[in-house]
Amino acid sequence: MIGFVGGGNMAEALIKGAVSSRQSVAGGLLVSEPREDRRAYLEQTYGIKTTSDNKKVAGSCNIIILAVKPQNMAAVLAEIAGEVTDEKTVVSIAAGITLSYLESRLKTKKLVRVMPNTPALILEGMSVMSLCECFSDADIAAVREIFMSVGRVIIMPEKHMNAVTALSGSGPGFIALFAEGLIEAGMELGLAKPHAEELAVQTMLGTARLLDTGMSPQKLREMVTSPGGTTAAGLNVFEEKKLKPIVLDALIAARDRAEELGKKE
Repeated sequence: MIGFVGGGNMAEALIKGAVSSRQSVAGGLLVSEPREDRRAYLEQTYGIKTTSDNKKVAGSCNIIILAVKPQNMAAVLAEIAGEVTDEKTVVSIAAGITLSYLESRLKTKKLVRVMPNTPALILEGMSVMSLCECFSDADIAAVREIFMSVGRVIIMPEKHMNAVTALSGSGPGFIALFAEGLIEAGMELGLAKPHAEELAVQTMLGTARLLDTGMSPQKLREMVTSPGGTTAAGLNVFEEKKLKPIVLDALIAARDRAEELGKKE
C-alpha cells in the first residue's frame, strides 16, 4: 500500500496520477490529512481512503510519501518514527530535506528524496530522484512509477538537488512571472486582457513544445530573429537589462534557500 502524509496539491497530483494510471486500486492508497473538508474532497474525487492519523499511514503502508512542508518535517518524523520499520520505503518531496537528515531520524535506510514540480497537477511534471544504493530494482521501480504517472523522472546525485529545486522546482513560478509580464505588457500596448492572456499562454506553450522536439533554445531564437527585425529589437532590450544574469541570481537565491531549509542536522 502507498501512503501519503499530507494531502496538499502535490500529494493530490501524485494521487491523481496513480489512480489514472491504474497503478493502484482504490484500496491501495491511504492519505493522512488534518483538514476534514480536504479529506472528504480526496475521498470523493479519487475514491481513496483518508485519515487524520499520520501514524496509521506509516504503520499501514510499505511506501510512505512525506508531502509536508520542510518546516513541519521534524515534527512529522518524530511522530511517525516508531511506525517506520527497516523494510519500509520513505519518500520525501520536501525542499531541502536531505537523505542524511531522514536517516538520522528513521530506522529504515530505504530513503528517497524527490523534487517534483507543479506541472504534475496536469500530469506534465518533472521529478528528480536521489537515493541510496541499498535499493533493489523492484523497490526503486515502484517509487519511480509513482512519479512517472505525473510526468518525467530522472535520477541524479543528491549533491545536485538544491540546484534542481531552484531550476525545475521553483521554475514554474519564474515562468509564470514572465507570463504575467507578457500579459501586462500586451495590455499596456492596447490588447484586451483575454486576448493578451491567450496570446501569451499559447505562445509559451507552443515554444515549449518546439523545444521539446529537441530543437535547442539558441536555434529557435535564431529562427525567430531576423537582422534588424522586431525580435532583434526586443532581444536587445533584454541584453541591455541583463536578463540572463538576473535569471542566474534568482536561481542562486532559490538554491541558497533550499540549502537553508536543509540545515536541520
